[in-house]
Amino acid sequence: MKKAEDQILIIFGASGDLTKRKLIPALFDLYKQNLLPQKFAVLGASRSALSDDEFRNRADEFIPDDEKREEFKKLLFYQSVQNNEADDFIPLKERLDELSGSLEIEPNYVFYLSTPPSLYPVIPKMLCLNGLSKSENNFRRLIVEKPFGTDLKSAKELNKQLLHYFEEEQIYRIDHYLGKETVQNMLVTRFSNGIFEPLWNRRYIERVEITSAESLGVEGRGGYYESSGALRDMLQNHLLQVAGFVAMEPPVVVEADAIRNETLKVFQSLRPIKENEVSRYVIRGQYTNSSIGGQKVAGYREEPGVDKLSRTETFVALKFFIDNWRWAGVPFYIRTGKKLPTRVTEIVIHFRKVPHHLFGNATSNSNNQLIIRIQPDEGILLKFGMKTPGAGFKVQTVNMDFHYSDLADKKVPTAYERLLLDCMQGDATLYSRGDAVEAAWEFVQPIINAWETNPEIPIYGYPAGSWGPEESAKLIVNGDWRYPCKNLHNDGLYCEL
Repeated sequence: MKKAEDQILIIFGASGDLTKRKLIPALFDLYKQNLLPQKFAVLGASRSALSDDEFRNRADEFIPDDEKREEFKKLLFYQSVQNNEADDFIPLKERLDELSGSLEIEPNYVFYLSTPPSLYPVIPKMLCLNGLSKSENNFRRLIVEKPFGTDLKSAKELNKQLLHYFEEEQIYRIDHYLGKETVQNMLVTRFSNGIFEPLWNRRYIERVEITSAESLGVEGRGGYYESSGALRDMLQNHLLQVAGFVAMEPPVVVEADAIRNETLKVFQSLRPIKENEVSRYVIRGQYTNSSIGGQKVAGYREEPGVDKLSRTETFVALKFFIDNWRWAGVPFYIRTGKKLPTRVTEIVIHFRKVPHHLFGNATSNSNNQLIIRIQPDEGILLKFGMKTPGAGFKVQTVNMDFHYSDLADKKVPTAYERLLLDCMQGDATLYSRGDAVEAAWEFVQPIINAWETNPEIPIYGYPAGSWGPEESAKLIVNGDWRYPCKNLHNDGLYCEL
């Protein structure tokens, strides 16, 4: 793998939770693997008044005790920045000039917005006014965290504001789901194997199912979740992007624009769901109090910061169609929720049944399934029928699987490791483009509108620890949701929650 050019990564919101839990640990892992640029520095920036040493000492809390920890901490610096006026960024610019000179690093800058969304348009403006957004001889890149808008109008406005200060090729809209190794491997599974791609169409596939389940609730973030909900928090961005990878056409080359052009075509082919059709295609739910493992669990409306009459969804199931040549008539199903039985994210390809059933038992008539497990127990599982030893032709379903953990000599990088390194190298393949973000919002906007304007659309309660409202089963006409377990290995033999 080629080394990225020398550069400085500036993290706005450096004292925040994301920086502590994800960004600094990911950078430390890249450092240990010798993947960072030869000359590299991290400049933390936030309103807190900290010295370089104080920022480095805080890093001890979230970097594991390792022989390289002290070496890595020498790459960390800090600058206090207020975000109110353009002049507030003058000390930041001076500090960057000083670091570039003293550390002999080319003034290539990556700005990471790990801040509240209200600052997404503010900080780029301040950077532009101080001459930090563009350079003739060096690169400037901007990483924007989710959420990218709260609806179609706000997403368009944010895109417009960012493009006033940065070019599209400079903007990296992060979606950490696309950084997961198993999501990327889907492209390899499809496009490097002659046994899968010829079957990847309406002729052989009956339906596609994507599940992202969390066993946790809102965990003290009720105030934030009230303004978000499962549709905005998970489906509009992460899971639609995953669906784009499942449904896309083969790109001409494995390059950012070619791949992102194909996922955009998928979003443009989504059959619109009209506001008066929402209750037919979308089921929303909210977890209620129950008992899990003998312990009482509070319902969503009992969580701190949540309205006692809240209609915010903690579960959403969606049926939709992609109106193009490959997928015409094939239903896609997405399901995501909190307080479900286990934490698991997977894609299930349900192949069509054989046209003529030679063997009488029910198992022989079941669909083959290809299961791509994103997390946990990452891997791929193929379910198919085999003859049970003995007299007659009794058929049973068997598993053939592969696990990333089998690659014992290879480290599976975290999503943020991969995405940070890609941006450092200027590879935007796994980042969302502005037009694709707007297309995804355009698809879900009628659902948002219907929920906000039609109080007759129900929000179903489901006991915490269950698989969501029973009504979600009605979306699938022929068949049922697959109910996954934490373990992919020995799937169907035992269930680990």
